[in-house]
Amino acid sequence: MYFAALLARTEDGWEASDTELDDVETLSDLTDLAQEASVDEDTVLVYIEQEDAWFGILRVDGEEDPRIYVSDASAAARSSYGEILLTDELLGREPGAEDEIAALEELVDLDGTEDGEPDGSASSSATTTDRTTTRDADTDSDPDPDSHSDPASDSVPAGPIGELGILADFGVSEKDLLTLRTDALTEIADALGASEVLEAVR
Repeated sequence: MYFAALLARTEDGWEASDTELDDVETLSDLTDLAQEASVDEDTVLVYIEQEDAWFGILRVDGEEDPRIYVSDASAAARSSYGEILLTDELLGREPGAEDEIAALEELVDLDGTEDGEPDGSASSSATTTDRTTTRDADTDSDPDPDSHSDPASDSVPAGPIGELGILADFGVSEKDLLTLRTDALTEIADALGASEVLEAVR
């Protein structure tokens, strides 16, 4: 279950709204969504949470590049919304690295056959032996058949990632941010003085 909220700072305080992410496919889409809600190019925070798994914060200040924090990168990597926040830059890898991994995976022959393997004219016993050998080899080299089910998440570190000081100027220190787990938005809103406006949209 996902929950997303948007907090926009104004001269009179914070304005809150729940946020639909159905049309958000990229970080640019999410950034545009935040900028559209900005008042006089002031700060906008987009909060995304997958219940009991991870939460992420996107901060946009006017036309500046977005700032991002994710509480658990490996958990977020298994989420379509989490993947939006986990940019190559945030993960410290070369742009397009994930596409290269996917392309390499497509080259793997998943049924274990090799080019030039004997066709049906070979004896059934030989074919059975070949297949047994292939299965044994696969089992030895990959004891966990699910270990490569998600190559993208394998390359993502567990734990928090991003800018720890993303909310420091609003009273949420790096240490405070790292201690937030479930329902982090409530504590963030308390620190911002936005609890009442948030409750109005939850």
